[in-house]
Amino acid sequence: MGRKRTPGLYKRRGFWQIDKKVFGERLCESTGTSDLEEAEKYLARRIETLRQTLVYGVRPKRTFREAATKFLLENQHMRSIQSYASKLKVVVAYIGDITLDVIHMGTLQAFIEARREAGIKTRTINHGLKVVRRLLNLAANEWIDEHGLTWLFKAPKIKLLPEHDLRKPYPLNWEEQERLFQELPPHLERMALFAVNTGCRVQEICNLQWQWEQSLSNDDNDDSVFKDASVFIVPEQLVKNSKDRLIVLNQTAKSVVDSMRDKHATHVFSYQGHPLKQMCQDGWDDARKRAGLDDVRVHDLKHTFGRRLRAAGVSFEDRQDLLGHKSNRITTHYSAAELYNLIAAANKVCNSKDNRPKLVLLKNASSRKSPASDLREAS
Repeated sequence: MGRKRTPGLYKRRGFWQIDKKVFGERLCESTGTSDLEEAEKYLARRIETLRQTLVYGVRPKRTFREAATKFLLENQHMRSIQSYASKLKVVVAYIGDITLDVIHMGTLQAFIEARREAGIKTRTINHGLKVVRRLLNLAANEWIDEHGLTWLFKAPKIKLLPEHDLRKPYPLNWEEQERLFQELPPHLERMALFAVNTGCRVQEICNLQWQWEQSLSNDDNDDSVFKDASVFIVPEQLVKNSKDRLIVLNQTAKSVVDSMRDKHATHVFSYQGHPLKQMCQDGWDDARKRAGLDDVRVHDLKHTFGRRLRAAGVSFEDRQDLLGHKSNRITTHYSAAELYNLIAAANKVCNSKDNRPKLVLLKNASSRKSPASDLREAS
C-alpha cells in the first residue's frame, strides 16, 4: 500500500497541481513536476514562503525571468516592445534564474564579460544594462503584490560602462559625397541625396508617403520662397522621439521628391515598384568600399547635414527643428515667418559651388602609428 500524498495535491495531465488553503490564502497552481516527492517539496517551499510573507512581511523571492515576463505582458502596447523583448531575451539567458534581491553589478559581470568576448560593442551591452535597471526600479517602486509588498525592497545601482569603443560620426566633405554618390545605384543615390539635404533617418525615408506632403503655396502667399514649396509631416509612430516630424525640403531635396512623382502610388521612394525597408544593403556596402569610404554609415548623412547647417551659421533651435531632434517646441505649429526661416536655413547647404559651407574637422589619423590628427578642410 502506497504512502498517503500530502493534502492539497492532485494530478492532472501527468503533473501534480496544488489546490490548498494556507493561512487564509488559497494556493492554486502547478508544481511543474510529475514526481510526487518533488511536488511535495515544492508545496512545502510555497507554504513557507507564504508564512514568511504573511507573518513576518518577508518578500517572496522572484527571479529576473518572472520580472521580464511581467514587464512584457504588461507593456504590449509599447511601440518599442519588440526591442525590449530582444534585449531581455539576451539578458535572461545569463541571469534569468537569479532572484531579484541578489542582482547587482557583481552578478552581472558574467553577462558583461560574455558579451565582450563575443565582440559586442559597449553601447549594446549598456542597452541590456539599462533594461535590467528599469525592471529593478519597477520591482522596487511600482510592482506591488497581493500582500501589499513591492517585488523588491530597494533597487541596486546599475552603472553603465564607459563607451570607449563608441564609433564617432563621420560627416562627409563635398568631395567624399560626390565620390560615394557616384558609386551608388540610382535608387540609393536619390535616397542618399534626400538624406544629406534633410537629415532624415532611414526609417523616415523608407516610409515617406505622398499623403504626408503639404504644399506651402496658396493664394494669400506669393512669396518666391514659398513658390512650389512643400513639407512633409511624418506621423509620430515612425519617429524616434515619438513626436510628429517636420521635414523641410530645400531646393535639392525638393528636386529629388519631384523626380519621384508618379513612380509609386503611396511611397516617395521605391525600387522596382516596391517600397524599400532599408538603405543599408549590399548596394550601399559595395559603393562605399569602391569609394574608399568603408567606415561611412547611412546615419552619417544625417550627421553631415547637421554639421553643414552649423557651419552655415544656422541657429541651434533651427538645427533642432530641421534635424527632427526632441525639443519643447511643437514642431508642426509654425508661422509663415518661421517656415520662411527654416526653408532659407535648409537652402544654405544645397550642393552648389557658391553655396557650400566650409567645415574644418579634426580627424584621427588611425592609419598612422603616431596619435597625430589630420586637419582637413571639407570644402
